[in-house]
Amino acid sequence: MPILPILIVVLRLSLVQAHQVEDAKHLDGFTLPSLPSEHLIRYLNTFPKLKQQLPTNLTAKGTISSACWGHERDCTPAGRFQTPQCPGEHTGWARSKEAQVRTFYNQADFGYIQEQLSQLTPQCVPTYLGDSSLECTHYLRFCRGRNLLFDFRDLVQREERIRYHMDVLGPGQLLGHCNLNRTRLAGEMEHIGSALQSWGPELRNFDVLPHPVLESGLCDVVVNTPTFIMKIDATYNMYHHFCDFFNLYASLFVNQSHPAAFNTDVQILIWETYPYDSPFRDTFKAFSQRPVWTLSDVEGKRVCFKNVVLPLLPRMIFGLFYNTPIIQGCSNSGLFRAFSEFILHRLQIPYKPPQQRIRITYLSRRTKYRQVLNEDELLAPLEANDKYAVQRVSYERLSFTNQLAITRNTDILIGMHGAGLTHLLFLPNWACIFELYNCEDPNCYKDLARLRGVRYRTWEQRELVYPQDEGHHPEGGAHAKFTNYSFDVKEFVHLVDKAAKEILSHKEFPRETSENPSTTQHNEL
Repeated sequence: MPILPILIVVLRLSLVQAHQVEDAKHLDGFTLPSLPSEHLIRYLNTFPKLKQQLPTNLTAKGTISSACWGHERDCTPAGRFQTPQCPGEHTGWARSKEAQVRTFYNQADFGYIQEQLSQLTPQCVPTYLGDSSLECTHYLRFCRGRNLLFDFRDLVQREERIRYHMDVLGPGQLLGHCNLNRTRLAGEMEHIGSALQSWGPELRNFDVLPHPVLESGLCDVVVNTPTFIMKIDATYNMYHHFCDFFNLYASLFVNQSHPAAFNTDVQILIWETYPYDSPFRDTFKAFSQRPVWTLSDVEGKRVCFKNVVLPLLPRMIFGLFYNTPIIQGCSNSGLFRAFSEFILHRLQIPYKPPQQRIRITYLSRRTKYRQVLNEDELLAPLEANDKYAVQRVSYERLSFTNQLAITRNTDILIGMHGAGLTHLLFLPNWACIFELYNCEDPNCYKDLARLRGVRYRTWEQRELVYPQDEGHHPEGGAHAKFTNYSFDVKEFVHLVDKAAKEILSHKEFPRETSENPSTTQHNEL
């Protein structure tokens, strides 16, 4: 959706001190969240009382005043953050082109957020202001509550560490003082086959206190800071851990009932007793300025949370990212693009506009399997070509923010099938991800590229890829992911050239160099 770059720049400069992205101005004592300009416009439109404190000549412009995310009931298609692309025929996938676009939007874009918001239903209703409350979406995928007591005293008796457990809480160890609709809550327990599909394993233990929680004398600790409790997937695999981060981001919109929804003065509590460690841990800094807690930080105590969110989960049935069903023929989710821009902005990852040459980043694996045995031969022709600027990197040797700084300034990202290709989320809009070989897992990163809206390529001629052997799965049998490969050099260069031509023809690819200040500013937004 086109928004005049000059107006965006003026709005940003009116809200934020020049060159200090994190230092937003105060409006009547409230600090605006640090967001990219196009995001901030929509944030202000969501909270008109804040918007009214800005100069009217900045907030009354036509396209700015109508800008919306897409989950709002009054959001028009023209005002959306982004509209999916569904070129070609719809026949076989939907009854009409409009139905095809709408299906994708509801499956993988802000339409999914709209659906979650429409499903929010009270499960436990307060009578008085200081009472507890609990409301959830269908199947308890997302919940939020106030003045709830979590009893973690039994955890100190556990001999085993907790991860993916469905018995962290027992009956009566989650309490609130409110009118509980037991029948309604029980009716939402269908998706509790796995710990990461629903909050049912925890909420089935919900019970009612006869007195207000904060007046009961039962709280060993009262947490005043808004808290997100997270059941996470995997910390060392980028693909799976970003299922966690993406669903946390999506949950900010479902929880967006107060201007503080995007503030970082929140607490993250991970639902396990293992110490949290991850090469991607800096990503949490985009959401919270506080150290991450685990259950080890609260075990042995009855903890009362004044404001708690149970966010969308990484492995929900028909969920976001991991289990997203995507209608054929569509791509470019605005929600995925917004996530990419949000993370890059919050982590202050620098952007450099393209110059004369296409920037190619080749991910070199240092793992036992899926190494490219003729890496040097493949890259030599590219390095000798003046059209290309080639760098070969091993991301596991770099900090995550340094990895992102490379990815954000890459036009073609090349690598073997593996979790590192999740970096495609942070490529520029015009970029291409070249999954050198998908190892007979054809949809994983192809679908993720469709969701993000970047071009995707993979090896096309099976007779020109040469496995070292048939591959040996640790549990027995041949498997394409457990061997190493060589590739035909001529075909490799041909595929890179095709990707480069697509990039140069992309409508968003900058046609000017970084010496043009307006081009630089526009692409930093």
